[in-house]
Amino acid sequence: MKKFLTLFIALILAGPVAAQNGPLRLTITDGVIEPITFAAPVFEAENAEAVQVVNNLNRLVAQDLAGTGLFREIPANAYISQISSFAQPIAFADWRAINAQALITGAVAVSGNQMTVKFRLYDIYSGQELGGGLQLAGTTAGWRRMGHKVADAVYSRITGEGGYFDSRVVFVAESGPKDNRQMRLAVMDFDGENTQYLTDSSTIVLAPRFSPSGDRILYTTYESGFPRINLLNVSNVGRQQLQTAPGEMAFSPRFSRDGGSVIYSLSTGGNTDIYRSDLATGQFTRLTSAPSIETAPSLSPDGSQIVFESDRSGTQQLYIMSANGGDARRISFGEGRYSTPVWSPRGDLVAFTKQNAGRFHIGVMRTDGSEERLLTASFLDEGPTWSPNGRVIMFSRETQGEAGTSALYSIDISGRNLKAVAVAGAASDPSWGPLQP
Repeated sequence: MKKFLTLFIALILAGPVAAQNGPLRLTITDGVIEPITFAAPVFEAENAEAVQVVNNLNRLVAQDLAGTGLFREIPANAYISQISSFAQPIAFADWRAINAQALITGAVAVSGNQMTVKFRLYDIYSGQELGGGLQLAGTTAGWRRMGHKVADAVYSRITGEGGYFDSRVVFVAESGPKDNRQMRLAVMDFDGENTQYLTDSSTIVLAPRFSPSGDRILYTTYESGFPRINLLNVSNVGRQQLQTAPGEMAFSPRFSRDGGSVIYSLSTGGNTDIYRSDLATGQFTRLTSAPSIETAPSLSPDGSQIVFESDRSGTQQLYIMSANGGDARRISFGEGRYSTPVWSPRGDLVAFTKQNAGRFHIGVMRTDGSEERLLTASFLDEGPTWSPNGRVIMFSRETQGEAGTSALYSIDISGRNLKAVAVAGAASDPSWGPLQP
């Protein structure tokens, strides 16, 4: 057996003999070996109109997969066989000879502004097609989404996890010096492409958060001079102020798992607590009532619990309570201060920001506080957000000094594959949305 991958997961792929008994597999272990090798020949253009599309789409699929750190592409100049037709038989021995473990073939047809993409995935050592062929239809303008969807399907069939490439991220786009920072909300593809601005820079905006369906965004705005929560419809950029409990300041909002209510922090009379408001009725419920500061709530995937930060013990720490409020149990016990907790979509981990000994970290821990691991360290790392499949964390990193700027980074939950997200300009406070329909 060959093992593949990183601290938290390893891909196990049977060798040439053992693979006769089954296809490409993934098993969760703790190895640190090599990524799976794959070949992605340029897809066949089934008509002349498709020629302009196939190379770009093919490169995007390969970039998505290689960018995870779980896969490594074999360059085209190493190929022995060439794929000239989607229907041609696969010479598995030729691909085996160059150590390819997976092969992706495809074809594209274009008619006017419509296109179809079909692809197949092969396990080279077993000589089998993995999962059957798939055909997608869309517009030529949406070729990037088509490529992301193909990559998601490949990723899912090999790893057994859901994909995350066909998703979007809302964030705060920044410009100007630190003492006069201009901010506006923006949304982009997960890889930094197709940025669209949702607000202007006339006021400070913070903490944008996608709804579970990806059609709405909550964020904090200082339009009134004090922080209030706005709700924005992504499709028409319509905005309205959220009806919250009476108070001086409302901030740190997040949607409930069904999208029908919002949990948030509210300051009134010098005290900050966590509330929930129903979006349809405006009815609110107070969930905490301690004299300390309770903020940054995040719901568990099943909606039954809330993780939040509080200074009730004297320093910022993480706590979990029922989604209906009540007693809370502390889960952070390391040195330093903990903040911005976010529950993993898988339900098994909580990501957080930690400040200790003059450094900031992005970390993860089990929901009982065990197995804390710090994934990053820098002058200022903060604000983690999870990919839809719970495999990757995106966060903001700010550099030191008067000329310091913010940028978005991502990292695998194993602590490997740290990389900058290719956003034009400074950016902070990301929120990863769901897979697009």
